[in-house]
Amino acid sequence: MPAPRARPKAGWAPGAWRSTAFVLMLACGALVPAAQAAELDDARERLARGDAAGALAVVQQALARQPDNAQLRFMQGVSLMDLGRDSQALAVFRELHQQYPELPDPLNNIALLQARAGQLESARQSLQEALRADPQHRAARTNLGQVHLMLAVQAWEQATAGTAGAAADPAVLRKLQIARGLLVNPASPLSPALPAATSPPAAR
Repeated sequence: MPAPRARPKAGWAPGAWRSTAFVLMLACGALVPAAQAAELDDARERLARGDAAGALAVVQQALARQPDNAQLRFMQGVSLMDLGRDSQALAVFRELHQQYPELPDPLNNIALLQARAGQLESARQSLQEALRADPQHRAARTNLGQVHLMLAVQAWEQATAGTAGAAADPAVLRKLQIARGLLVNPASPLSPALPAATSPPAAR
C-alpha cells in the first residue's frame, strides 16, 4: 500500500468531548473507486450530524468487502470513539499504528483514548511518538500541550492535597486555579477538555 501523507483541515472530536481537531488525510497512490468514495462520504456525513452508529454500519459493510482498507479502518476507529466504545477503538488504532508506524494520526487518537482513561503519561508518550513521525502535526502538538497542562494540574493537586491544617503555598494554589480554568470545556463545564481526535481521512 502506498505511503499515506497528511493534510490538515477542520475536523471532528468525539461525543461530549468536542473540541477543534484537524483532518489528516490518508493519501492513496491511485484514485479511490467511486463506490468506496461514496461510502466514505456517507460515513463522514453521518458522523458530522452525530449519527455515529449509522457511520459505523456503513463502514462495517464496506470493510466486509475491503477488510484491509486503511481509510475505512481509520473511519471505523473514529466511529467507535464517538460511540464511546473506547477499547474497540483503541484496538483499531493500535493495529493501524503497527502496520503504518509512519502515520501520526493513529497515535494522536490513541493518546486521546489514553487521556480519557486517565493515563496521562501514556498519552504524553504517544503524542511525542506522533511528533517524531511528523514534527509539523498540529493536532498532536496542540494535544501535547493540553496533556502537559493536565499533568501539571495533577501534580499541583497532589502537592496541595496533604496540607490539611497547614497553609498551602499561595503560588501553587494560584497556578492550580489558573490551570483548572484553562482545562474547562465550555461545551461541558463539568468535564476536562481532552486532546482532540484526528478526524476520518477524506476520500480522493
